[in-house]
Amino acid sequence: MDDVARREEGSWQLPRQSNVWLRRYVWFTAAATLLLICSGGMVTSKGVGLAVPDWPTTFGYNMFLFPVSKWVGGILFEHTHRLIASTVGFLTIVLAVWLWRSEPRKWVRNLGWIALLAVVVQGVLGGLRVTMLKDEIGIFHACLAHAFLCLLVGIGLVLTDLWQRLIGFSVPRETATRVLRIALVTTALIYVQLILGATMRHQHRDLSILDFPLAYGRVIPDTSAAAIARINNWRDARALSDVTPFQIWLQMAHRAGALLVAAGVFSALMLAIRSGRELPRAATRLVAIWFCAMCTQILLGAWTISSNKAADIATAHVAGGATMLALGVAICVVAARLRRVSALVARPATSDEIERVTVS
Repeated sequence: MDDVARREEGSWQLPRQSNVWLRRYVWFTAAATLLLICSGGMVTSKGVGLAVPDWPTTFGYNMFLFPVSKWVGGILFEHTHRLIASTVGFLTIVLAVWLWRSEPRKWVRNLGWIALLAVVVQGVLGGLRVTMLKDEIGIFHACLAHAFLCLLVGIGLVLTDLWQRLIGFSVPRETATRVLRIALVTTALIYVQLILGATMRHQHRDLSILDFPLAYGRVIPDTSAAAIARINNWRDARALSDVTPFQIWLQMAHRAGALLVAAGVFSALMLAIRSGRELPRAATRLVAIWFCAMCTQILLGAWTISSNKAADIATAHVAGGATMLALGVAICVVAARLRRVSALVARPATSDEIERVTVS
């Protein structure tokens, strides 16, 4: 492993100033994407996705020339969302070109082009959601936005000094593998949670279950025809929209998924604590932050239910979910890097293998 570290010190890297500004630019683009996700969540929570009925124009105007005086009501939220999306698209074009011109690693340059393709598809999906009036497209639109954020986080990580410093850590392969497995499974569960949440937001105006932690006073709700009739009578008396058994079980699945995610994040935290100094401090801190984000997300979920999906609280919950997903991806990337390095420690590495690791 000392050979790997020595080769790493002499390996070709980007000029430091260029690397710093490129890295900052990637994180700025990721922050703009998180803002875009929050904006989209606000549009859906307020039910104003069709406040602007045409696309790519805005009431016949060029999107960027739409008079500010007309930014009122739901139009404000929908039009602002379009402008933020356009900004993220422009930032991604610059990122792809910047990586292509200055990044020596081909696979990282390819990630830039993949990000550009993703943002183009995302924009088209957003337009089709308006022109075709399909909620299903809105769900795909939301899920792709989260995947795009994760891609930016991955690009940002491989540009950091941490990415190179991880070569110097001799982590037992078993430990790195266990962290990677837990992080992968939990991150996948978080993404499923985001899909369920997006489906719930697009399926129903009000929440289908308004009490927590129980569901209509029961651990397992009764969704028989008679029970649904009683529930809808109760909701009608409070000017709430009717629900179906599917909508109730969809929210129950989201709650069950939250328990699985909590178990996964807690397991990752316990493993990081037990591993002690075997793991780099940065990896342990990421897991600790992940755990804190999970606790905050649970509180936001309960608050969303008690407020009957108030737009600002629901949007904060969406932002929390996106943050948890991004943290999960970051932990997966770090664990995968540590596992790859540990494989070279477990056996003599060839010069070609050392070269690939030090410059990748």
